[in-house]
Amino acid sequence: QVQLVESGGGLVQAGGSLRLSCAASGAAVFSIKAMGWFRQAPGKQRELVASITGISYASYGDSVKGRFTISRDNPSNTLYLQMNSLKPEDTAVYYCAASDFDMNFVNYWGQGTQVTVSS
Repeated sequence: QVQLVESGGGLVQAGGSLRLSCAASGAAVFSIKAMGWFRQAPGKQRELVASITGISYASYGDSVKGRFTISRDNPSNTLYLQMNSLKPEDTAVYYCAASDFDMNFVNYWGQGTQVTVSS
């Protein structure tokens, strides 16, 4: 099993920055290949924001390209999401996710952290 614990959410003004962290732990942590961040706004479907492979190949959703950066520190099993130039439409609950394969097959979810961007 793997546990994912997010931190770093909060309230920020438009144009500001936040950095999310996700610490992975558990007996199966070494089986993780891909990790990613999803978000879900009220009344909307959960969407993939960014993902990163075990060899740090990153990909991003169109709405965050150029503003968000995903990274991972494999020795500490920690995933990050640096969010810059935040917009009110970025407001959502952000979820850390991990997979033994890729983000089309998520095995583990974090509990979520709220990000609120005020205009």
